[in-house]
Amino acid sequence: MARVEPRGYTGAMTTTPDGDREPRRWRAIWISDIHLGTRDSKTAYLLEFLRENDAQTLYLVGDVLDGWRLKTSWHYWDQRHNDVVQKILRKARKGSRVILVPGNHDEAMRDYCGMHFGGVEVRLEAVHETADGRRFLVVHGDQFDGIVRHAKAIAVLGTWAYDAALRVNHWFNAARRLLGLPYWSLSAYLKHKVKNAVAFIASFETEMIAEARRRGLDGVICGHIHHAEIRDAGGILYCNDGDWVESCTALVEDFDGRLSLMRWAEERARPRGAAGAAA
Repeated sequence: MARVEPRGYTGAMTTTPDGDREPRRWRAIWISDIHLGTRDSKTAYLLEFLRENDAQTLYLVGDVLDGWRLKTSWHYWDQRHNDVVQKILRKARKGSRVILVPGNHDEAMRDYCGMHFGGVEVRLEAVHETADGRRFLVVHGDQFDGIVRHAKAIAVLGTWAYDAALRVNHWFNAARRLLGLPYWSLSAYLKHKVKNAVAFIASFETEMIAEARRRGLDGVICGHIHHAEIRDAGGILYCNDGDWVESCTALVEDFDGRLSLMRWAEERARPRGAAGAAA
């Protein structure tokens, strides 16, 4: 029976003599749905996260680049987008194993599975074994989304509607900053209150859990639906690492094999040098 993981992150906070944060070390980190090439990509948050967290293995679980946008026009790309790419490549050069599992928005990379680019391995999927011996399927998840598989035009239309919600979210959070309030995802809140969206998420999770069970694995780690979650489902552990356009979340594994979600928008609001909640 797979145990339900604690919701807080693990990993001790240390500081240098001048008070700067030392990077936390993890056994593995999973991030996905960065959507570089769009204005909604929270690159400033992600760069902070990558500076302050290192891992033996870094999984990029799809939709790192938004190829749907970039193949029609150079939608948006600033220096921070370059910096994210360079930071990931630098981690590979410094010894982290970096594995890219492409998603539907960067599906062109699936033509290069089995190849390496700047130390980054490209794989259609992966099986990750935790320190305590559990085995997890690592896959973006669009393969288990019926709309993406069978009605791509509808999926693209849905993407534009989603982008409109993110525009509202941008200005909503600009107002919150003026009021001295932290980041909060209005678009994620609205999405999870809509009945059809809730039903879609439940259906997607059911498909992912069934696939892990069919393969005789202990769980699944995915992205795609921009809904970070860890839950036990009849002995199969479902883990979604979230995204970096709304929730700014990552999944991490400590050196005992425990998995937890890190919500970076909340973490960065902590006083510098303060310790996080133990898992």
